[in-house]
Amino acid sequence: MLHSNITDSLTFGVPLSVNFVSPEDYFIFIFQILFATTTVLVAGTVVIGILATRALRIQKRFIFMLNTSICDMLVGFSVYYLGLFDVQEGYPSRNGTYNVLPSLLGVNILTFLFAQFDRYFAVCYPFTYSRFITRHFVIGINIYCWVYNFAHLLARNLLPLSKAIQLYVFSIVFIQIVILTKVVMTIKLYVIARFQVDRDPPSPEKESKKESLRIIILVVISFLVLWYPSFVNIIVRFMVGGGLTFRNEATNLFAIMARFNAVCTPSMYIWGSPALREAAMRTVWGRVCPRCKRR
Repeated sequence: MLHSNITDSLTFGVPLSVNFVSPEDYFIFIFQILFATTTVLVAGTVVIGILATRALRIQKRFIFMLNTSICDMLVGFSVYYLGLFDVQEGYPSRNGTYNVLPSLLGVNILTFLFAQFDRYFAVCYPFTYSRFITRHFVIGINIYCWVYNFAHLLARNLLPLSKAIQLYVFSIVFIQIVILTKVVMTIKLYVIARFQVDRDPPSPEKESKKESLRIIILVVISFLVLWYPSFVNIIVRFMVGGGLTFRNEATNLFAIMARFNAVCTPSMYIWGSPALREAAMRTVWGRVCPRCKRR
């Protein structure tokens, strides 16, 4: 009884995601805390590193990285609620956020797609790209990813439930088209990186192209691998009536895999870009640990 009263007072009426009656409950709860904290720290490092370094802010490819990293950082913060409390998003919902927090992953889906097109035109049509694709245009594209995602979310929350479910199913079909396009673009970018860029003479521009192509290819592949199981399970549940169901978001393995992109993506940015790694070390970790900065 005492444990129940403490839990209710701490969660303001929303129970915790686990009951703490088995070792698995403690593992899940601690994992969610570590997962959320790690995501915020890693993605936040990329955000601060890019914002604090003008040489990175003016490059279009880093604007896409900044947009996804802001989204990833917010995903990390969302885990403090979705992972620690008894929350079930979707239809039906329980203690949900009207799908606001899960929809953050949708921003990344569109941003990655536009980033792929950006790298394709930058490498294959450099003169046209430099003339028409300006920095302000890229910023506008990234803002559009947020506006479209939340306009769609607003419509789903304002429509009657039957219409909202229909719109949700339509979004699943739309995402299938986006994913197919992403797969095709990933193959095209790999071919470009493997054959076209390798034939160019050695230069800093060549290394920059290879770096940007390598990062976007690896990021998109990891995104598809980690996110697609959740997507397939949603399709099976809505189209066939089967699929796997979970007690809440904290125990939903597919949702955890999808949110794990929020750690993998900024980690790949740091690993694949020496300039970003140096900026992050100088602006973030160098100030936290001066010894790291000297290294």
